Amino acid sequence: MIYGLLGEKLNHSYSPYIYQQFGLEDYQLFALAPEQVEDFLQRGDLVGLNVTIPYKKKALPYCDHLSDVARRLGNVNLLCYDKQGRIQGHNTDYQGFCYLIEQRKIELTGKKVLVLGSGGAAATAICACRDLGARIVVMVSRRGENNYRNLQRHADTQVLINATPVGMYPLVEQSPLDLDIFPRLEAVVDLIYNPLRTRLLLQAELKSVLAVNGLAMLVEQGRLGAELLMGNKIPVLKSAQVYASLLGKVENIVLVGMPGCGKTTVATIIAQRMGRKLVDTDALIEKKSGLSPAEIIEGAGEASFRQLESKVLRSAVKENGLVVATGGGAVLAPENCLSLRQNGRIYWLDRPLAALDLRGRPLAIEIDKLYRRRRPIYQQLAATRIEAAREVTASAEAIMEEFYAYTGAKRA
Repeated sequence: MIYGLLGEKLNHSYSPYIYQQFGLEDYQLFALAPEQVEDFLQRGDLVGLNVTIPYKKKALPYCDHLSDVARRLGNVNLLCYDKQGRIQGHNTDYQGFCYLIEQRKIELTGKKVLVLGSGGAAATAICACRDLGARIVVMVSRRGENNYRNLQRHADTQVLINATPVGMYPLVEQSPLDLDIFPRLEAVVDLIYNPLRTRLLLQAELKSVLAVNGLAMLVEQGRLGAELLMGNKIPVLKSAQVYASLLGKVENIVLVGMPGCGKTTVATIIAQRMGRKLVDTDALIEKKSGLSPAEIIEGAGEASFRQLESKVLRSAVKENGLVVATGGGAVLAPENCLSLRQNGRIYWLDRPLAALDLRGRPLAIEIDKLYRRRRPIYQQLAATRIEAAREVTASAEAIMEEFYAYTGAKRA
């Protein structure tokens, strides 16, 4: 029996993990080019298949029967095959979207909603928003009546939903638009979940606007799909448990703080205890350049070092499930701060200046000045400040304790 996910680019899909958590162990990924889809759907040994970008509409004509929701929306995200090979097409995204809106307490009744996109995900969001009581729902596409050149006419938008892939991994530095257009904005929902915080969501957070990604929707539609594929009822509460487990698996733990405060040592302890990959940005710089940060600063100057640091950091933190130890001055570049936030929960190790290990650090003579400049950035960027005067193991334990409490994941 073959179960899996059909799409075009699936290298970083979370679906196998989600379905395993719901009891479906043998779940595969099928990344296919458009010309391969027809033969694949009719191969004869499939039992259940999820469908994602860009095939949700393309798979529709191959269905022998459609659920009411799939027929209404004109796209499918789940195909169930019977013993004769006939295909029942479903759309569990609709209920997953409604679940997301309810769980994040987003009020749509009487609101103006702007939906970015013209594909299957956008159609689902538009239909659900109308059903949930939105006063008006406007679809924005690249070439439609409402497009990215005339957004000003919708400056009164209250809820914005991104149903495009713009900002999705690996092109994480892209954003579909600038939120400054919408002064009345109350919530931004980005159906992307990799990265956890797209540039669009990060801008919403900076404006103190509710920012919600699509991870909970992905998990809930997975629960509904698993029910249909296995024929078993799965309690809704299980979605919250799987969401917490997945978030605890994919969110990065990022350490910031002054040079010599113990970031690398603490990060190493956390990585070993949690079974995570350790990323030390200074070590990556040395590997890439063949020179230590101190040698680069002394030879080429601090500006050259910061440029290399930014390039290395932004590439590294696109991954998930890391423990990241940053250089003390990495936070000086605003773009670095966005990169660290896109997949990471940030912890500030704050050690008294007199206790810092500054051996071999060329900027140590200006440590008081550096601290005064960097302290407000650490304070603003970090979710939690960790008193690093304590023994390093205690600092590591404090970070892990807070992280598990934040994600709701069970400690291994």
